[in-house]
Amino acid sequence: MDFNRYQRQTVLKDFGAEAQQKLKDASVLVVGAGGLGIPALLYLNAMGVGNIGIVEQDMVEITNLQRQVLYTEGDLGRSKIEVVVERLKAQNSSTHLTIFDTFLTRHNALEIIAQFDIVIDGSDNFPTRYLINDACVILKKPFVSGAIQGFEGQLSVFNYQGSPTYRCLFPNMPNQEEIPNCNENGVLGVIPGIIGNLQALEAVKAITGLGEILKGKLLLFNGLEHSYKTIHFSLNPQNTAIKKLLESYGEGEDACEIGGSISVEELEKTLKDQEHVQIIDVRSKKEFQHFSLPQMKAINIPLNELEGRTNELDTQSPIYLLCQSGKRSNMALGILKELNPKLELYNIVGGVDRFLALASLGTAKKNSSDLSKGEVKS
Repeated sequence: MDFNRYQRQTVLKDFGAEAQQKLKDASVLVVGAGGLGIPALLYLNAMGVGNIGIVEQDMVEITNLQRQVLYTEGDLGRSKIEVVVERLKAQNSSTHLTIFDTFLTRHNALEIIAQFDIVIDGSDNFPTRYLINDACVILKKPFVSGAIQGFEGQLSVFNYQGSPTYRCLFPNMPNQEEIPNCNENGVLGVIPGIIGNLQALEAVKAITGLGEILKGKLLLFNGLEHSYKTIHFSLNPQNTAIKKLLESYGEGEDACEIGGSISVEELEKTLKDQEHVQIIDVRSKKEFQHFSLPQMKAINIPLNELEGRTNELDTQSPIYLLCQSGKRSNMALGILKELNPKLELYNIVGGVDRFLALASLGTAKKNSSDLSKGEVKS
């Protein structure tokens, strides 16, 4: 080990060479290389954690760049896992990176998590959080959980040395109507950086045995007030009796997928081949007026108005449902499927965000091509 590299932390009286060796011997799994996962990965890698696992299968999109600071405009359209490995290797070539180019599902969670000492949950959906919790309970692994919304974030360490689990704090998964929509509520770019760094700190503390771990405590951060509040909660022994994963988890990006789906690339081919394609944009009227895709000729029926406006739909033709990211449109699919099971419905996966990502990638490729030909004008 190059102790000179880590000298600034090994000189710390309460850290030293022993704690550094513990980091080198440790293995940490980070689920998600997004707003929370990126800062955690960068600092764990820089500090000398010996083995870091990464679970991710998304591509870099333009809307990521506001908060996922490892990625650049030149990475648009690239696999996140590819970019992450490239940057982490450049940062610290001695780290062993274990790559899982997939989403975490009930089919692979136990096999993947079993390989690591501790898990950092950088996911952005409830099904994955409950899946991580239950797998960690079964395998007796601790995990560091972070969540963000708007100007706020929260943090806790679950299942650590007999401490409460995620289900002790949140017993039941919320339904779709209870989940805040990130496209309407958003998040300030710096907030996931703060919470993701705190997740890395808790993981380092758990590995080295330093300090007081956030077990049985939920840390609430308010960025506008710059305040930290702590809520205490207790272990419910029933939540440690999980023996197998449930059948009802959502699976990664398709966590709430309940019907047909179509990729943006497939839809664009359909738009070229067919004269009339019925696209329903279920975003709010304000979102639709602020930005829409003129080539799609979509009809705007906000999600909360959908049940009362079904008379505007052509029930004899396929219906393609669109929103910002694909989550609200999938809820719309469920509503329409319940009203009329015979409808041919498709959720446009990735929504407007995916259209923009592909457009940005096309522009970047064109500029690169023009530059190589000497055709770029100032």
